[in-house]
Amino acid sequence: MVDAVVVGAGPNGLAAAVTLARAGLSVQVIERNDTIGGGARTSPLTLPGFLHDVCSAVHPMALQSEFFRRFRLEDRIELPLPEVQYGHPLDGGRAGIAYRDLARTAEELGVDGPAFRRLMLPLSGNADQVADFATDALLHVPRHPVTVAKFGLRALEQGTAAWNLRFRGDVAPAMLSGVAAHSIQHMPSLSTAAAALSLGAYAHGRGWPVPIGGSQAIVDALAADLERHGGTIETGREVHDLSDLTPAKAVLFDTSVPGMLRIAGKQIPTPRRGALRRFRFGNAAAKVDFALSDPVPWTHEALRRAGTVHIGGTRAEIAAAEGEVSRGRHAERPYVLGSEPTVVDPSRAPRGKHVFWAYAHVPAGSDVDQTDAIIRQIERFAPGFRDTILESSSRTAVDMAAYNPNYVGGDIAAGAASFWQLVKRPVLSSDPWRMGGGMYLCSEASAPGPGVHGMAGWHAAKSALRHTFGLSDDVELGPED
Repeated sequence: MVDAVVVGAGPNGLAAAVTLARAGLSVQVIERNDTIGGGARTSPLTLPGFLHDVCSAVHPMALQSEFFRRFRLEDRIELPLPEVQYGHPLDGGRAGIAYRDLARTAEELGVDGPAFRRLMLPLSGNADQVADFATDALLHVPRHPVTVAKFGLRALEQGTAAWNLRFRGDVAPAMLSGVAAHSIQHMPSLSTAAAALSLGAYAHGRGWPVPIGGSQAIVDALAADLERHGGTIETGREVHDLSDLTPAKAVLFDTSVPGMLRIAGKQIPTPRRGALRRFRFGNAAAKVDFALSDPVPWTHEALRRAGTVHIGGTRAEIAAAEGEVSRGRHAERPYVLGSEPTVVDPSRAPRGKHVFWAYAHVPAGSDVDQTDAIIRQIERFAPGFRDTILESSSRTAVDMAAYNPNYVGGDIAAGAASFWQLVKRPVLSSDPWRMGGGMYLCSEASAPGPGVHGMAGWHAAKSALRHTFGLSDDVELGPED
């Protein structure tokens, strides 16, 4: 018998396991795949010598998440910041350029610079406070009510028909929409506004780093710490039922909601089970990885220094594309989220070569290859991109779901990131990670939702420490000297 079993070795499952092991408990992690990492794996998907991030690539929460700050992730791995945190190309060779320096960003926005600065400054200047309430259960009393109020007022503006009132040009609104579209929802909405404001605050707060060696470096650091404190990891083993597990006082699920229900069955109390069955999934992503002979030839020179590029054109164009997806149709010009990690990490490719990571939003369950659609959108703002492609690797939404069962229908958020489902993720509770019967949900299907942040795992582990083990949840996580 062990104290705790964690099903799934993604960033949240490993964060939960690390927290429990640091509290002195015996912990076993079981992973269905042959490698650990969940949505944070790195692999040679195209040609020898080219390393690609299989799911996530850029990590705003690696520096901003309270769990990773306590874990001191930046002292364990290299997390460099690109000069440009994110860029947004527009037709005519124009672009919105987001530097970590908000003043510099606003200055280059021209007529809308002051308005953009007024919108973001109260949030980016308090980015840790924004992260504090945005990465907890939303049903709780916030520790920073003034910042929460400022965030809420701005979300009401950017999440409704009033979203263009403060702007006169098209660059600043496009920049906000590019960040908002991370949530894969129709626009404008409160959930897309919350994504734009929180991720935007992090860009001008601590920045959006790109891990040296790939996203795998994050999970490898977590696994090393877990094993250093007595935890074990078993890969290549799929769990079908609770009887497949080593007897334990607590079981934590880094799985989808249906996955947990399938494994735990009637061991989860009836009221919780009913609420969990009402959990809904959103639309999907189709991903393409490129091995390139040269950097992406963006028309706007500053984009060549960007870690992340939001490709979709104006605010109206992005809203239209996301609207098509929300209606179950493929957009002719889809929103594309792209990243060129070799901007800061040349080790990802042979000397002089580059990798480019991209996904397009598509309807749930799509089996349509988006390679050509993504190339066309990039070529629109980087003529000649097609000529730099040495090899590509494509995964449809169906392929994404097959690779990671947490991505039901290709939903990389593991559950629709609508406003209401962020409030009750996965149930309406101030402790939404606790399922009852010694079981906890610690994946991004629980609060605070999608992203590589470890917060769902940390919160679930803290709940288990209090409720199952009767221990303090104030656990030291930093590396030992």
